[in-house]
Amino acid sequence: MPANLPPQYFEAEKSFRSAKNPAEKIAALEEMLAIMPKHKGTDHLRAELRSRIAKLTQLAAKKSGTQRASMIIEKEGAAQVVVIGLPNAGKSQLVSSITNASPTVAEYPFTTRNATPGMMEYENIQIQLIDTPPLVPQSIDFWLPPMLRRADALLIMVDLADAPQDQMEAITTQLENMRVEIGADKGKALIIGNKIDLDNASQNYIALKNRYKGKLPVAAISAKEGTGLEELKLEIYQVLDIIRVYTKVPGGKPDFNDPIILNRGSTLEDAAASVHKDFRAKLRYARIWGSGKHDGVMVKRDHILQNGDVIELHL
Repeated sequence: MPANLPPQYFEAEKSFRSAKNPAEKIAALEEMLAIMPKHKGTDHLRAELRSRIAKLTQLAAKKSGTQRASMIIEKEGAAQVVVIGLPNAGKSQLVSSITNASPTVAEYPFTTRNATPGMMEYENIQIQLIDTPPLVPQSIDFWLPPMLRRADALLIMVDLADAPQDQMEAITTQLENMRVEIGADKGKALIIGNKIDLDNASQNYIALKNRYKGKLPVAAISAKEGTGLEELKLEIYQVLDIIRVYTKVPGGKPDFNDPIILNRGSTLEDAAASVHKDFRAKLRYARIWGSGKHDGVMVKRDHILQNGDVIELHL
């Protein structure tokens, strides 16, 4: 199968060839990886790029002491979600409040210097959130744009007490400069209006929500006071547009503690491949409880799964 690489890939490849140090090479390789379409024709190339990134990361760490975590954060859990915003928006407070991470939290700006990951529990899954430095043009690190492009979704935090629509315009400009797309049919994103407990925040929230109606979902919270955080977890899950599918063995009960996480619209064949890379080829048939015509019915590989389905794979 041909790779069918887009023009942007070859632009990133040129950047890699002209890079002068390991850090710049890593950024170019990560961009190539993010741009590359995902299918069988790119599997070998994808593995090769990951290998080169790993080697260059080790080299960069030895030369400069840069930690791998600040360059490449491997996805864990059901999805990887990156939190971005301008100085003092409350990103670190949010990540500290709803995950197991402990980023530096303070009332002054620029307290976050590196990317800090943490795991957020939502029902029976965990979602990885990453706190990042403020989106200020002169201080954007080389590793940030590839991280944003590779993320499953972005959480855009704004301060509701300080002209949030102006903040969104500034953030959108920065994202465009980094070639990071958000919005309908583009990258998934959720706008989080923070500090809803402060004066004028409610009016600003209503105006912000009306401004982005039909374009991006908007939620209101107070990370410091804990207002709206449980509702926010649901919003994050919904933005990701993922489903949970459960497995069972013949004659056994479904395991509802360890779901398979799939994009909405995924098929039975996709689910089999996610369980084990060899299952796609070896799958003979499957039975399904949930979206089938009746419980336990046999379904084909191209059957589109729904959230909460239980599948029984037969190899």
